[in-house]
Amino acid sequence: MNTLPEPDLNYLQQVLLEMLAIPSPTGFTDTIVRYVAERLDELGIEYELTRRGTIRATLKGRQSSPDRAVSAHLDTIGAVVRGIKDNGRLTLAPVGTWSSRFAEGSRISLFTEHGVIRGSVLPLLASGHAFNTEVDSMPISWDHIEVRLDAYTASRADSESLGVSIGDFIAFDPLPEFTESGHISARHLDDKAGVAALLAALKAVKESGEEPYIDCHPIFTITEEVGSGAAGALPWDVSEFVGIDIAPVATGQYSSEHAVSVAMLDSGGPYDYHLSRHLLRLGEHNSIPTRRDLFRYYHSDAQSAVAAGNDTRTALLAFGCDATHGYERTHRDSLVALTRLISAYMLSPPVFASDAKPRQGSLEPFSHQLEHDAQMENDTRVPPVDTLIGRPENEGQERS
Repeated sequence: MNTLPEPDLNYLQQVLLEMLAIPSPTGFTDTIVRYVAERLDELGIEYELTRRGTIRATLKGRQSSPDRAVSAHLDTIGAVVRGIKDNGRLTLAPVGTWSSRFAEGSRISLFTEHGVIRGSVLPLLASGHAFNTEVDSMPISWDHIEVRLDAYTASRADSESLGVSIGDFIAFDPLPEFTESGHISARHLDDKAGVAALLAALKAVKESGEEPYIDCHPIFTITEEVGSGAAGALPWDVSEFVGIDIAPVATGQYSSEHAVSVAMLDSGGPYDYHLSRHLLRLGEHNSIPTRRDLFRYYHSDAQSAVAAGNDTRTALLAFGCDATHGYERTHRDSLVALTRLISAYMLSPPVFASDAKPRQGSLEPFSHQLEHDAQMENDTRVPPVDTLIGRPENEGQERS
């Protein structure tokens, strides 16, 4: 690989801002799918759409197998109408896993069958002048908030006459702000900032003229927030799958808004030992600020691909973000680091070329993690590793 292509930061910020303007709670993603497909057309990258709208693209390499995939998700958290109250206000059910604490006070768009109605999400006791300190004692739950529509409605019949129905989608305003300090604040940076980084990396690789070692499949999923994500997204011989998502910056975490994180473990278990360390080496080689972290309450597209039965190595790259699933904030440093590491990965050789075929009757090409000179030592002596691996076929079979 030659000098790593540098990302177009203006492009990254532009597509991020444009995607934030497109509502896309899980289940309501057609418009943003169309937007990203148009960006791929502009870059000259071929793609196909699944029935529901997952985008499966191909960046051609020097060889087609084993190939790799890199995934980011287009869907965000949101809500749907759960009920219409006698006073015309609406109760909510969350889409995705998030706290109602982050919904209170939000401006929203309600999508009916006939149009869009604006409104606000409020606690049931929303007036300090009417309820005084009772406002402070309100429980935090989806049962204790409601939507006040910006329309004449004082009854269930009024709201129904506006076209409001159970199950209508509700999108929360992103409220984006890009500051001179480099900070980017908005709802739904998860994972639109990750999508922007992936698009910027694809643009950098295409414009560099460098040909990847192997085919790389950029995938844009539409149901990550509800757990299925990339479950049906891998029709190719994918031996390596790297998810792109959000890294929580919080007490007890090691991620940073000024670096890219390589996740070593999340709720689905550890990520692949070798692929994760390949990414860490690429970061070190290219002077990309990189962190390791563990995410305890977290699933990703990569985990959903394995849960669906795909025999592929998985890893996760994530941009550092404060207040995840709330009013989120990252820094362009983290997005640039993520973009550069995605580019480096797409242009790198496969971790194991031998992953192209199943290993039949031989351990010769298989990986190993414990080197023979890294033998454990303690008071109870155990046999050296090299006496256990690679012994003659019949040695040690006779036992008294």
